[in-house]
Amino acid sequence: MELLKEVANISGKGGLYRILKPGRSGVIVESMDAKKKREMVPATARVSVLKDISIYQQGVNDSMPLGDIFLAMREKFGEKIELDTKVANTEEFYSTLGEVMPDFDRERVHASDVKKLINWYNLLSVKMPELWDVIEEEKVEEKTEEVAEAITEVKEKKVKSKAKAK
Repeated sequence: MELLKEVANISGKGGLYRILKPGRSGVIVESMDAKKKREMVPATARVSVLKDISIYQQGVNDSMPLGDIFLAMREKFGEKIELDTKVANTEEFYSTLGEVMPDFDRERVHASDVKKLINWYNLLSVKMPELWDVIEEEKVEEKTEEVAEAITEVKEKKVKSKAKAK
């Protein structure tokens, strides 16, 4: 999800932006559309890095990171979600998200959020195809680390139980 640190949404502006570098009074970004326009975004602007965004689940404090949702979308829909977001209705948005995240909170997640999510997914599929490989590799690394930690815990318990037995 390291590549998601380089991509941001700026409140009040459409689309996604690649973060180029921080400046004294803000951050320099480049639009991910065909224009690739560069601009300085002031520090007062609300810039949301995609890595820090998650979608609410049914539990009060439960949420799923955007990277996990994108990966699930990739597995379910492939490279592009074939939903015309300009004419789709609320139920179409919710059913699309429900296919990859059935327990999302319909009260806290608005149809406009799902619309943005789908548009972002389709844009990233075109502009950053390497993202999916990186996310997949990071997931495998996380699982490997979890298994290694579990093995270590089991070994420690065995050592402690042997010590108590003596």
